[in-house]
Amino acid sequence: MRSERCRKRPSQVYCVLGSARSSAIGRSVLSIIGAGSFAYYTVKDRLPQILTKVIDTIHRNKKKFFEEYGKEGVEAEKKAISIFSKLRNEMQTNKPILPLTDNCQDTDIWNQYLDYQKTLLGNGEDPSWFRSPWLYVECYLYRRIQEGMSFSPPISEYDVFRDVKNESFFQSQQAMMALCTHLQELKKTIASLSKEQRQEEFYRLLQVSLWGNKCDLSISGGQDNSQKSSILASLESLKSFILVNNMDSLWNTLTKGKDVGSENALKTRVDIVLDNAGFELVTDFILADAILFFNLATEVHFHGKCIPWFVSDTTKHDFDWTIQQFLAVNHKWMSKCGQTWKENLKKGSWVYHENLFWTLPHEFWSMEKIAPDLYTELKKSDLIFFKGDLNYRKLTGDRKWDFTVPFSQALKTFHPAPLCSIRTLKADIQVGLQAGIGERLSASDANWMVSGKYGVIQFS
Repeated sequence: MRSERCRKRPSQVYCVLGSARSSAIGRSVLSIIGAGSFAYYTVKDRLPQILTKVIDTIHRNKKKFFEEYGKEGVEAEKKAISIFSKLRNEMQTNKPILPLTDNCQDTDIWNQYLDYQKTLLGNGEDPSWFRSPWLYVECYLYRRIQEGMSFSPPISEYDVFRDVKNESFFQSQQAMMALCTHLQELKKTIASLSKEQRQEEFYRLLQVSLWGNKCDLSISGGQDNSQKSSILASLESLKSFILVNNMDSLWNTLTKGKDVGSENALKTRVDIVLDNAGFELVTDFILADAILFFNLATEVHFHGKCIPWFVSDTTKHDFDWTIQQFLAVNHKWMSKCGQTWKENLKKGSWVYHENLFWTLPHEFWSMEKIAPDLYTELKKSDLIFFKGDLNYRKLTGDRKWDFTVPFSQALKTFHPAPLCSIRTLKADIQVGLQAGIGERLSASDANWMVSGKYGVIQFS
């Protein structure tokens, strides 16, 4: 039985990247899970912990499922728990990666990608949880969670991560209030600000969006990772932890040929490929709001996930729910922001997009071939922001590049428009550093690439 989620997805045309081109990208440099690595820790400890929380969440909602669906809901709860318990055992005992069987729009793409992974191993060996590329295995887990829910009607539409996402949102409300207050005060004074002052304020909100990326529930294993205090007061002290800071390039790209502050801005489009819901999404909303009122663009397009993904990634429900929360809250400036954002969506200056490609395991340099519709859409942009670690891993192919390899080189053929990665480092991959910086940090802090302490605003 095909789930409602499968049926509701937008119709899109995809083809599968041939293995010849994929293997030419370089088998030897692909990051395979090795004992002692951050990838190994992720698959050994963090992913089973996340799956255990999924099982606990479903069990805790047993009463809710009964109230909504009666006996059918209880049976669905049991079935989902059984599926995920089996999945956890597969992972922990290094069983082979299994084909998907849920007959959704992307099922064939995933299964053909599994066939491709088999060609990389050779000798008739099957990819397994600890003998596969980390990026693939981690994405595959969340796709299997989606499959497990699709096999558990009538609770198939239930987002197993929604409770923890909502809790993180409410834990961060004080920090959100501070941001909304700052934004509304800024709007009051906008007419009196010089171009240099506008530039400085834009930089502040870029940094807010950067450090908002620390709030990642997939890294914390679903534990509380909310932002409880205002981030604005910390920006100056955090500047030294930005390893690549290309904010000047962003400003120059957005202001090229424009009279900053003029009401008659040329039609310009900025895209934001979203990462986490909760506090980070709010920082992205604040940045998008500022981009419009600074007349740096006339449209902001957001790209979210079409299924629950990496615990806290933004779905359409999370996007809409967040704006509804702002409209309903008893805080003058938060509700004002909510009204503005709702109006932006209504008049088309904000646009939300979904595409199946964002929840495939493929690197972004395959997008033009696999999801040409999405690549064509992104080519319409004047600047694309890619938020967070997973997007960075897919931008760079999750390869073990030297630290000094230029960002543009690591992107390979992927360049639909000028683009910028905004991420705090939570995976052991980083390019575009000045000579010696990576080595110096490695010598002084063994966890510098995975702790979220450091960040980049990296432009190509």
